[in-house]
Amino acid sequence: MDQPDLTAAPGADLAARLRLSVVRLSRRLRSQRSDAITLTQLSALYTLGACRAMTPGELATSERVRPPSMTRVIASLEEAGLVTRRQHPTDGRQSIIELTRAGADLLAAEASARERWLDKRLAELTEDERGTLSRASEIIDRMAGA
Repeated sequence: MDQPDLTAAPGADLAARLRLSVVRLSRRLRSQRSDAITLTQLSALYTLGACRAMTPGELATSERVRPPSMTRVIASLEEAGLVTRRQHPTDGRQSIIELTRAGADLLAAEASARERWLDKRLAELTEDERGTLSRASEIIDRMAGA
């Protein structure tokens, strides 16, 4: 009979399994998206959707990228008609980036595609399993917020 590894940190096995499960689920969800824009562009759109309007610097900071990289992302999104740029109301050196209706529609379509896939997978589970996942999602949200 296998003996437990007493030198391993408590929860190490759970941590490894959870990490792998989250990575696999994330990959499957990403595979449900359209290829209309890159993941970097999509992430910037989601941030703008949540924050409404930001300067390019704020968006770069939020996305944890350097401002020159964000400038390229914004330019491509602007060219695709997914964001607009307007003058900052108090700082003439700055601009404000906002989602267009097309950008908001793209975000909604992306979320809908992923949720449809998840809905199909959830329908295959028992009520108890769905309850367990509901509780787990609350715990994961709490962990991610830390």
